[in-house]
Amino acid sequence: QVQLVESGGGLVQTGGSLRLSCAASGSIFQIRHMGWYRQAPEKQRDLVASITSGGSTNYADSVKGRFTISRDNAKNTVYLQMNSLKPEDTAVYYCNADVGWRAYWGKGTLVTVSS
Repeated sequence: QVQLVESGGGLVQTGGSLRLSCAASGSIFQIRHMGWYRQAPEKQRDLVASITSGGSTNYADSVKGRFTISRDNAKNTVYLQMNSLKPEDTAVYYCNADVGWRAYWGKGTLVTVSS
Protein backbone atom coordinates (compact mmCIF):
# COMPACT_ATOMS: atom_id res chain seq x y z
CA GLN A 1 0.00 0.00 0.00
CA VAL A 2 1.07 3.54 -0.77
CA GLN A 3 -0.44 6.59 0.85
CA LEU A 4 -0.26 10.00 -0.81
CA VAL A 5 -1.03 13.34 0.82
CA GLU A 6 -1.15 16.52 -1.23
CA SER A 7 -0.75 20.05 0.07
CA GLY A 8 -0.13 23.54 -1.23
CA GLY A 9 -3.33 24.36 -3.07
CA GLY A 10 -5.18 27.60 -2.63
CA LEU A 11 -6.43 30.78 -4.24
CA VAL A 12 -4.06 32.81 -6.38
CA GLN A 13 -4.42 35.62 -8.90
CA THR A 14 -3.67 35.26 -12.59
CA GLY A 15 0.08 35.30 -13.11
CA GLY A 16 0.81 34.07 -9.62
CA SER A 17 2.60 30.96 -8.41
CA LEU A 18 1.93 27.99 -6.19
CA ARG A 19 3.91 24.95 -5.21
CA LEU A 20 2.12 21.68 -4.61
CA SER A 21 3.65 18.91 -2.54
CA CYS A 22 2.84 15.22 -2.44
CA ALA A 23 4.23 13.18 0.43
CA ALA A 24 4.33 9.42 -0.10
CA SER A 25 4.41 6.82 2.66
CA GLY A 26 4.00 3.09 2.95
CA SER A 27 5.51 0.77 0.34
CA ILE A 28 7.35 3.58 -1.41
CA PHE A 29 10.03 1.22 -2.70
CA GLN A 30 7.44 -0.06 -5.17
CA ILE A 31 6.87 3.34 -6.78
CA ARG A 32 8.06 3.66 -10.37
CA HIS A 33 6.54 6.86 -11.66
CA MET A 34 4.79 9.71 -9.94
CA GLY A 35 2.69 12.41 -11.43
CA TRP A 36 0.19 15.17 -11.03
CA TYR A 37 -3.22 15.12 -12.63
CA ARG A 38 -5.97 17.70 -12.52
CA GLN A 39 -9.71 17.68 -12.89
CA ALA A 40 -11.78 20.77 -13.54
CA PRO A 41 -15.54 20.76 -12.89
CA GLU A 42 -17.41 18.54 -15.36
CA LYS A 43 -14.19 17.57 -17.13
CA GLN A 44 -12.09 14.43 -17.14
CA ARG A 45 -8.98 13.98 -15.09
CA ASP A 46 -5.91 14.78 -17.20
CA LEU A 47 -2.20 14.34 -16.76
CA VAL A 48 -0.35 17.55 -15.92
CA ALA A 49 3.17 16.26 -15.37
CA SER A 50 4.98 13.07 -14.48
CA ILE A 51 8.43 12.03 -13.34
CA THR A 52 10.10 8.65 -13.42
CA SER A 53 12.28 7.14 -10.72
CA GLY A 54 15.23 8.15 -12.87
CA GLY A 55 14.12 11.76 -13.05
CA SER A 56 12.76 11.91 -16.58
CA THR A 57 9.83 14.29 -16.86
CA ASN A 58 6.83 14.70 -19.09
CA TYR A 59 4.40 17.63 -19.30
CA ALA A 60 1.06 18.39 -20.83
CA ASP A 61 1.42 20.90 -23.66
CA SER A 62 -0.77 23.38 -21.78
CA VAL A 63 1.69 23.69 -18.89
CA LYS A 64 5.06 23.39 -20.63
CA GLY A 65 7.31 26.26 -19.70
CA ARG A 66 5.15 27.22 -16.73
CA PHE A 67 5.07 24.14 -14.47
CA THR A 68 7.98 22.09 -13.15
CA ILE A 69 7.74 18.68 -11.52
CA SER A 70 10.50 17.48 -9.22
CA ARG A 71 11.05 14.84 -6.59
CA ASP A 72 13.05 14.62 -3.38
CA ASN A 73 13.71 10.94 -2.85
CA ALA A 74 15.11 11.54 0.63
CA LYS A 75 11.80 13.07 1.69
CA ASN A 76 9.63 10.78 -0.45
CA THR A 77 7.99 13.89 -1.83
CA VAL A 78 7.08 15.10 -5.29
CA TYR A 79 6.56 18.78 -6.03
CA LEU A 80 4.77 20.72 -8.71
CA GLN A 81 5.95 24.29 -9.08
CA MET A 82 3.31 26.26 -10.94
CA ASN A 83 4.16 29.68 -12.33
CA SER A 84 2.30 32.14 -14.54
CA LEU A 85 -0.98 30.61 -13.47
CA LYS A 86 -4.07 31.14 -15.59
CA PRO A 87 -7.78 30.83 -14.77
CA GLU A 88 -7.90 27.69 -16.90
CA ASP A 89 -5.48 26.06 -14.47
CA THR A 90 -8.26 26.04 -11.87
CA ALA A 91 -8.91 22.44 -10.86
CA VAL A 92 -8.45 19.84 -8.18
CA TYR A 93 -4.91 18.55 -8.47
CA TYR A 94 -4.28 14.90 -7.66
CA CYS A 95 -1.02 13.15 -6.94
CA ASN A 96 -0.52 9.74 -8.53
CA ALA A 97 1.95 6.95 -7.83
CA ASP A 98 2.42 4.06 -10.24
CA VAL A 99 3.79 0.83 -8.80
CA GLY A 100 3.42 -1.14 -12.02
CA TRP A 101 0.32 -3.21 -11.40
CA ARG A 102 -1.81 -0.42 -10.01
CA ALA A 103 -1.92 3.27 -9.37
CA TYR A 104 -2.51 5.08 -6.10
CA TRP A 105 -4.15 8.46 -5.76
CA GLY A 106 -4.20 11.20 -3.18
CA LYS A 107 -7.40 12.96 -2.18
CA GLY A 108 -6.53 16.07 -4.14
CA THR A 109 -5.89 19.72 -3.44
CA LEU A 110 -7.88 22.58 -4.94
CA VAL A 111 -6.17 25.27 -6.98
CA THR A 112 -8.23 28.31 -7.87
CA VAL A 113 -6.84 31.02 -10.14
CA SER A 114 -8.82 34.23 -10.16
CA SER A 115 -8.93 36.52 -13.18
